[in-house]
Amino acid sequence: MRSINKRLARIFSDMGAFYTYSGEADRFRAIAYEKAARIIGDLEEDVSNFTEKEMEAIEGIGHGIATKIEEYIATGKISKYEELKSKMPLDLISLLSVKGFGPKTVKAIQGALKIKTRAQLVRALKDGRIAKLKGFGSKKVENMLKGLELHDAVEKRIPLWDALQMSERIVKDLQKLPEVEKIDIAGSIRRRKETIGDLDILLTCRQKDRQKVIDHFIGVEGVKRVLAKGDTKASILIKETDQPTAKKRMIDRQVDLRIVEPEEWGAALVYFTGSKQHNVHIRRIAQDQGLKVNEYGVFKEPQNKCIASQNEEEVYQSLGLQWMPPEIREDSGEVELALKNKIPELIKLKDIKGDLQMHSTWTDGTHSIEDIANYVEKNHKYDYMAITDHSQAVRVAGGIGEKDLLKQINEIRNINRKLGRQFVKTGVEVDINVDGSLDCSDELLAQLDWVVASIHTNFNRNNTDRLIKACENPYVHVIGHPTGRLLGTRERYEVSMEHLIKAARATGTALEINAQPQRMDLDDRYARMASERGVKLVISTDSHSYDQFDFMQLGVAIARRAWCKKKDILNTRSWADLMKFYRKKRSSKPAISTV
Repeated sequence: MRSINKRLARIFSDMGAFYTYSGEADRFRAIAYEKAARIIGDLEEDVSNFTEKEMEAIEGIGHGIATKIEEYIATGKISKYEELKSKMPLDLISLLSVKGFGPKTVKAIQGALKIKTRAQLVRALKDGRIAKLKGFGSKKVENMLKGLELHDAVEKRIPLWDALQMSERIVKDLQKLPEVEKIDIAGSIRRRKETIGDLDILLTCRQKDRQKVIDHFIGVEGVKRVLAKGDTKASILIKETDQPTAKKRMIDRQVDLRIVEPEEWGAALVYFTGSKQHNVHIRRIAQDQGLKVNEYGVFKEPQNKCIASQNEEEVYQSLGLQWMPPEIREDSGEVELALKNKIPELIKLKDIKGDLQMHSTWTDGTHSIEDIANYVEKNHKYDYMAITDHSQAVRVAGGIGEKDLLKQINEIRNINRKLGRQFVKTGVEVDINVDGSLDCSDELLAQLDWVVASIHTNFNRNNTDRLIKACENPYVHVIGHPTGRLLGTRERYEVSMEHLIKAARATGTALEINAQPQRMDLDDRYARMASERGVKLVISTDSHSYDQFDFMQLGVAIARRAWCKKKDILNTRSWADLMKFYRKKRSSKPAISTV
């Protein structure tokens, strides 16, 4: 029903990229089309059901864009899009999301060397032609090649969110078959690694039904090629998206299906979930007990008698081990604790009581505060949510000044009166300036319920001092996306996590697990380091549209991989308990050693 929305969103996203490439004069057009792409893509109703007047009434959809939507509905094309596309070097525009390849850079190379394709540009980087151009040089070229290497490495893998969406769609398709008895996602997706290689699906069915199940699998929507087809397994290449866009190249993804006997389910699920190191460790434990463990079961030697195989708990128990959540099966201490029956109860999605970073139409969000509040209250059953629009320094996101933030506070109070409870909390994502000061006055921050302090500029420096100074501010609750990374686009900026964690603990400042799929920041390694040293964490979606609130499950997955318990995450608490934590920070003024 909403496929037309997706196609229009892709077209508008492309038009935003085209205008970005055109240069500063078209910057606001680029922002407008990017916003329109988010709005249309997030609409729950088919856009063709709207009149042009109704579309114009949607915030962020002006007359010009509404007219183009009408044109597409009537003709299947947008003439302006076709005109722009015919003039644009599409292969080069796909590089704009790569670090070091801004529109000015790409246009300068294209103009000087008459380059038209990505492959030609890469050759020119490697053979020294670009290094000779004015304003480039060997160091810039080296950084551009590093940016490409980072981007390509991640592009070969799938961000966890995309992998979950793709694999869950295939699982739901297979579950429609009455012949399928049990089915689950396996491999690194089940362990919730932040990026995924191949997708692994495991299922059981009767032997006589295997061929029917495999035939259905190799015919699922989006299959480009069948790589292998046997009696118990099959592999396919599946298209990641309906079509490539100006920003994204098409990458085909491999999906592997394995069919096992029902009585082997538990052993197979352990084996195919991994990790490899985890499996090696439990095999070693089995050998010490005169046992053998593989994908078929746990066997007593030398008789080769199967003593466990039907479910995971049984398999682990037969080895004297407590069952271990898939997210921590990385041979990072879980087996030793399982031998002592001391695996902790990890945080669950249902433990989350509120989302503490999101953006509205006051800055770069897609929806009004009232619409967000109604949506979250209906779909996520939280006790609270915080609006944290950008402060004014973040111009690219339409950051707002202090006068507008005061107006927003009044709007939120009115919304809460309508809701009949203090559901929406006032807040801001305040920018941390280069000197560590904040982009809002303490007088304003003191009036807000929730303050996220984040870095959005000057990534090419050691930012430890900025973050520590922000921690020292008594009105800052949490440091947002603390390492600043964007998977496949930007490596984390230089920061001493040892010093930041020490400062966060001393000041009573939380650190954020930002659940955006391209951020996932903090990652599980640093989140575990922080929680083990007594620093509280906050899981936030940083939502800019309705569909992004579901990213909370990614944040919880990171926390589980970091061994976090419910008590380690601040937004598992009631608002009253959360504020007790915050008041403790305001009342203390610890001295922090400088870095």
